[in-house]
Amino acid sequence: MAETGSVQQAQAGAGATPPGSANAVETRGLTRRFGTLVAVDHLDIAFPHGSIFGLLGPNGAGKSTLIKMLTTLLAPSEGTAFVAGYDVVREPRQVRRKIGYVSQMLSADGDLTGYENLLISAKLYGISRAERKVRIARALEFMKLAHVANKYVKHYSGGMIRRLEIAQSMLHHPAVLFLDEPTVGLDPFAKRAVWQDIRDLRREYGTTILMTTHDMLEADELCETIAFMHQGTLAAIGSPAQLKLPLGADATLNDAFIHYTGAGISEGGDLKDVARTRLTSQRLG
Repeated sequence: MAETGSVQQAQAGAGATPPGSANAVETRGLTRRFGTLVAVDHLDIAFPHGSIFGLLGPNGAGKSTLIKMLTTLLAPSEGTAFVAGYDVVREPRQVRRKIGYVSQMLSADGDLTGYENLLISAKLYGISRAERKVRIARALEFMKLAHVANKYVKHYSGGMIRRLEIAQSMLHHPAVLFLDEPTVGLDPFAKRAVWQDIRDLRREYGTTILMTTHDMLEADELCETIAFMHQGTLAAIGSPAQLKLPLGADATLNDAFIHYTGAGISEGGDLKDVARTRLTSQRLG
C-alpha cells in the first residue's frame, strides 16, 4: 500500500504553486486508459526547475506512458500536465519547443558520423546556420565525443551512442530533458560516465531532468526526488533519504520500494516490455 503521507506531500506540492513559476513539471489528475486498462491513474506530482527527478517502477508501472503524455506523444484520457509552464493538452507545440527526449529506442543513425547526426538534429530543431557549428562543437566537446565526431556511429560503443543521443536532445537547450532508462544495457563504466554527463547538464545549463529507471543505485546517486510508481499509481514520493528513513540506517531503495508497494522492482510488465528492454541492451551492448 502507498504511504499516505508521501502521496499527500506530492499532492500538496502540485496544488500549491501555479504552473510556470516554481515547478518545471506538474501533473493534475493525469490519467491514461487503454480500453479497460488504466496505465496511469489520476497522477498528481510536481517538481521544481533545475532538479533531477526519478520515476521508479517495474515494467508496466506506467512510467513510459507518463513520459509519453508529458512529451505530448500521447494524449491524456483525463486530467492535464504542465511542462515548463505550458499545458500539454492545450499548448503541445510550446511544450515541444521546451523539451528534449531520449527514448530507449535508437535515435542515432549508425551509417552517419556523430557530427552528421547532430547536424540533422540541429536542422530539425530549426537552429540557424550560423549557430549550428558552434552548438554542435560545444555538444561534442561537452559529451566527450569530439575525438570521434567524424567516425561512423555504427563503430561507437554503447556508452558513446547514448552520449550522442543525449547531445542530440540538448542542441536546442531545452528547459526539461526526459530520459527513458538512460543507462539500460550499458556496462558499469559506461553507466557511471553517463551519470556524470547528467550531473554536468544540470550544473552547466540548469536543465531539469526527469528520468525513468529500474536501477535503484542510479536513482540513489542522481535524483533529489524519487517517485515510486506501481500499477499506474503513485505509491510514494520523496528524497532517497526520506523514502529509506522508516526502514533504518541500512535500508536500500529496493527495500523502500517493497515497503511502499508490496512488490519488487522486477515484477510487472509483459513480453513486449521485456523484448524492448532486451533490444535496447543489444543495440547498446
